[in-house]
Amino acid sequence: MTTLPTGRLPHHTIEGPGSAPALLLGPSLGTSTALWDAVAPELATVHRVVRWDLPGHGRSPAELIGPGATVADLAALVLALADTLGIDRFAYAGVSLGGAVGLHLAAHHPERVTSLAAVCTSLHFGGEEPWRERAATVRREGLAALAESAPRRWFTPGFTVPALVADHAAADPGAYAACCDALAAYDLRDGVASVAAPTLVLAGREDPATPPAHAREIADAVPGASLVELAGASHLAPAERPTAVSAALRAHFAGSTGSPGPVGGGGAAVRRAVLGDAHVDRAQAATTSFTARFQDFISRYAWGEIWTDPTLSRRERSMITLTALVAHGHLAELALHVRAARRNGLTPEEIGAVLLQTAVYCGVPAANAAFGVAQRVLAEEETTTGPEARD
Repeated sequence: MTTLPTGRLPHHTIEGPGSAPALLLGPSLGTSTALWDAVAPELATVHRVVRWDLPGHGRSPAELIGPGATVADLAALVLALADTLGIDRFAYAGVSLGGAVGLHLAAHHPERVTSLAAVCTSLHFGGEEPWRERAATVRREGLAALAESAPRRWFTPGFTVPALVADHAAADPGAYAACCDALAAYDLRDGVASVAAPTLVLAGREDPATPPAHAREIADAVPGASLVELAGASHLAPAERPTAVSAALRAHFAGSTGSPGPVGGGGAAVRRAVLGDAHVDRAQAATTSFTARFQDFISRYAWGEIWTDPTLSRRERSMITLTALVAHGHLAELALHVRAARRNGLTPEEIGAVLLQTAVYCGVPAANAAFGVAQRVLAEEETTTGPEARD
């Protein structure tokens, strides 16, 4: 992860390959980049993930906005950040206020947004007056009372994330109030019919702040939008239901990875993300008229249908694949998928644990051979990357 100097920009973090398609993640009011902690690492296996903090939240300067701020002002900060990072076009996912920023960007700057996920958000947030009152209260009394009640607004009963509640308490009251001003002035109900970016709307079924009816309103207004309602989720779904959110976002953004490949569509992109460009380039360069249909089959079926299915994460698929290869003694293929497992986020210790379990169910000789292959691959990685490159 890289943290860049903020200057007059929102604080932000960057994860994932520098050459991967950009994916910006926006926060909810009162939270920070930590809202995405359980989701961003997996998205970063195939995207250059940029998380950003609202003004006065997390590590962003409070003076980035002031009284009377608008969602358009926040969107302008995001565009300035993207420009500074050299990102011309990007996919975007945002929660609540961060989702409103994404909807504004898709509606008013369609040339910048390749794909959009609006998470636990709305085209309006219950009218102007409640937010004006909240802004006035915060300017007068600070954030202590609101932070204390945050778990009830954000999570289902019995669930909380203390770090996010602490973020709320630590936010700058003036900047928080300015964000309330932005929510008060925000109403995009007549502004999203022209959105062209593929759009996914995620709703928490138990969200009192932006109930599922708000999500359905977005899905009905944005042409071609898809709607997913998450059971057991309240307002901060990425923190409360990270696995379900990750699966939905992976599936939605699969078409925006931009990876090259003549066959297989999204499957070709996933194949490159998991196995690496060098391997796929060699396989495609060696394709003949005799093997062309087989290469097409692999891209369309194995990678385009199985590996893109959001039911299992790529980490889980790597563990299953390693086990199957050990069981059948496919050691050359095992070496390839040990490398793939590292790309999918497995540590050497986790790979070792998978192989140790195969000793029980596939036999000690099979596991012995597998450990030899994996040790060689991991040693090659150590030599290639070195400790500094892995941090």
